[in-house]
Amino acid sequence: MKPLIVLFAVFVISIAAIKLINGVTDIPLAGRIAMAAMLSFTAIGHFAFTKGMSMMLPDFVPFKTETIYLTGLIEIAAAIGLLIPSLKHITGWLLIVFFLLLLPANIYAAIKHVDYQKGTLEGPGITYLWFRLPLQLLFILWTYLSAIRF
Repeated sequence: MKPLIVLFAVFVISIAAIKLINGVTDIPLAGRIAMAAMLSFTAIGHFAFTKGMSMMLPDFVPFKTETIYLTGLIEIAAAIGLLIPSLKHITGWLLIVFFLLLLPANIYAAIKHVDYQKGTLEGPGITYLWFRLPLQLLFILWTYLSAIRF
């Protein structure tokens, strides 16, 4: 829920700031700024909640801690890439692939009831997917519309 709040809040603020500074409404730019802010926000979780996020990965995934750190760095790199005009398209496509690759970990975490913030197996479970899956699809659509299509 927090990433969604960050995404929408930064989007609204960005629209207003771009209009004030440039005198035009640039929705795709505001969308990329908002996604970059959201990715920066979620990247922090990879370093603050490493143990719990490692629990989200299935047993067959080696180097769980390192994988969590790497995905946090990928989110930071994607946030930067979205803000560089010459990199926005390739970053958008790679980010969509990244979001698709995250789906199995989110499904696994829901099935195992992982609470990544507490690092326990007392999370909300399958009901979490009713929120998480549409959210992931929103992130994919948002990325496509703000970084690739326009």
